[in-house]
Amino acid sequence: MELLIGSVVILLLLFLYVVGTYNSLVTFRNRVKDQWAQVHVQLQRRANLILNLVETVKGYATHERQTLEDVIAARNSVTSAPTPESEMEANNMLTSTLNRLFALSESYPDLKANQNFLSLQGDLKDVEDKIAYSRQFYNDSVYSYNNKIEMFPSNIIASMFKFEKSKFFEVSEEDAKAPIVKF
Repeated sequence: MELLIGSVVILLLLFLYVVGTYNSLVTFRNRVKDQWAQVHVQLQRRANLILNLVETVKGYATHERQTLEDVIAARNSVTSAPTPESEMEANNMLTSTLNRLFALSESYPDLKANQNFLSLQGDLKDVEDKIAYSRQFYNDSVYSYNNKIEMFPSNIIASMFKFEKSKFFEVSEEDAKAPIVKF
């Protein structure tokens, strides 16, 4: 009888551990999704600002059509990306083309003095800061979630229920470099 009670207690404790670990993994996974949604909101806001910025630059830099087309194409890639991973990749491409656009603006003193351009540039800087913070929180959430999936003994539960690691939002080497501005 004592053996039966002991076995039931052990099974109950094991069951409670599995349930607790599973719920913890779900919480971490949902936090990652929530943080990605925050990044996505800022990326969408940036994409909307970019259209206004391109329209402002068009009036001053008409013969720089390729740079403007590249910015618009990169912006469209971000807004139409089907997965977080492809959106991250498209975002890196957009950052690179934006750097070229701002380097281009240095060649047009009238554009640099345009109030609309300056306002849009300031708004874009604010959004870039928010993206950086959102990216940091997202990556922190991914770090915690991935640790929970990989650490023993929760890794056993994670593999049983097919929890998969999330990908960090990384900046490419090219995007990490400051743009070169020549006068």
